[in-house]
Amino acid sequence: MKIQEFKNYIELSELSCFSVEKIFDCGQCFRFDPDPEGGVSGIYRGKKYRFTQESDDTVRIHNTSKSDFDQNLFGFLSLDLDYDVMNDDIRYRFGSDKTIDEAITAGKGIRILRQDAFETLISFIISQNNNIPRIKKLVEALCRECGEKTADGYAFPTPEAIADLGVDRLREMKTGFRAAYIYDAATKVAEGSIDLEGLKELDTDTALCELQKIKGVGLKVASCVALFGLNKLDTFPVDVWIKRVLEKYYPLGLDINTLGEYRGLSQQYLFYYERYKNV
Repeated sequence: MKIQEFKNYIELSELSCFSVEKIFDCGQCFRFDPDPEGGVSGIYRGKKYRFTQESDDTVRIHNTSKSDFDQNLFGFLSLDLDYDVMNDDIRYRFGSDKTIDEAITAGKGIRILRQDAFETLISFIISQNNNIPRIKKLVEALCRECGEKTADGYAFPTPEAIADLGVDRLREMKTGFRAAYIYDAATKVAEGSIDLEGLKELDTDTALCELQKIKGVGLKVASCVALFGLNKLDTFPVDVWIKRVLEKYYPLGLDINTLGEYRGLSQQYLFYYERYKNV
C-alpha cells in the first residue's frame, strides 16, 4: 500500500480487497451513509470522514492527515491484514464449495472494521428486531441526546452519559423494549463489571459468555459485538440472513467450527451475497 498526503485528504493506492461501498454497506456499522459529494461519509471518534473510491486499488480519505490516519484509521480499516491470504484460507476451509466462491467474488472488498467496542455493543442492542434505517436513526438520536458536540457533529456517547439518561428517557427516545438493555449495558460498562477492552484479550467463547451477562444480549448480538467491536474474526453471527443462507445452500448442515480463524469474514461474504445477489 502506498500513502500520499495532500491538503485535507490522503490517498491510498496499490490497495487490494478494498471497496468503500461494500465496507460501509454490509451491515456492520451504522454511522456512515452515501455522501452528496460522492463516496461515503460518517462520524468516527467524533470526527467526520469521507471515503471516495478513485479506482479499484485507490481510495481517498477526506478530512484527515497522515498522522490522524496512522492514529485513528489504519487499524479501524484493518489495513494491517492481508485479505487475499484470508480469502484463500476461507476457500480452503470450505473445500470445493460453489456458494462461498461466488460469495467471495461478489463481496470482495469487504473489510471488517475495528470499531469502538462500546458503540458496537449499543448499536447491536438497538439492532434487535429492527431495520437498518431505523437503527441508524436511533443511534444518531442517542448521539445528539448525550454525545459530545464536535466540529463535525456528535461523538458517540460515553457509557456514563447513556447510563445517566435512565431507562425512562431512553424509552422516550423510542428505543422500546431495548431501553432496559441499553441502560444495563451502559451501567455495567461504566461501573466496570463489563470490561470491553479486557474482553479483547480473552478467548472468543469466554468473551461471548461475558457479553451475555448484559440484559437482553443473546448469542447473536454478542457475536456481532465480538466480530465488529472486539476483533474476534473467528466469530460467526447467525441472524435471519445467515439462517436463510444455511437453509438454502447448506441443507445438510455446515460445521461452523471447522471454518477457521476467519469465519467471521466468511459470514460477511455470505450475508452480502444473499442480500444483493438478485439486485
